[in-house]
Amino acid sequence: MTTASETDRIERSILIKAPREHVWRALSNAEQFGVWFGADMAGQTFKPGQRARGRMTMEGMEHIFLDVVLDRIEPQDLLSFHWHPYPMDQTIDYTQEQPTLVTFTLKDAPGQGILLTVVESGFDQIPQHRRRQAFEMHEGGWEFQLKNVERYVSQ
Repeated sequence: MTTASETDRIERSILIKAPREHVWRALSNAEQFGVWFGADMAGQTFKPGQRARGRMTMEGMEHIFLDVVLDRIEPQDLLSFHWHPYPMDQTIDYTQEQPTLVTFTLKDAPGQGILLTVVESGFDQIPQHRRRQAFEMHEGGWEFQLKNVERYVSQ
């Protein structure tokens, strides 16, 4: 797994030894995405311009929703969405904040599998009082989630 980050963006990559179609399906199918990400996305679909929302299923996070608005879908290559990072406080209306952009890209790694990269950008637009914590939580969160998608696809 590789790592690169600045104050405004987080970038993480992982090499997955699986067919491209399997990795793509795990990203682009909302219900499969929810399984490895830890959210109940039953009945949801990923389509550009549309919102997909599901309750988190990880212990201690059941009060939070995965809530995304799909941006771009380029089959087998790229999927991106906007969301509000680290929305832990139920008393805050995060819709008043500028969302970050999450972009997944797939690249062939000949003889090795698929290089999956996730970039989350736009942290500099988050209100100052919660920017650092959101950034730090997502730095570790993306490492965790890339390992989850790798496990899911490898099953």
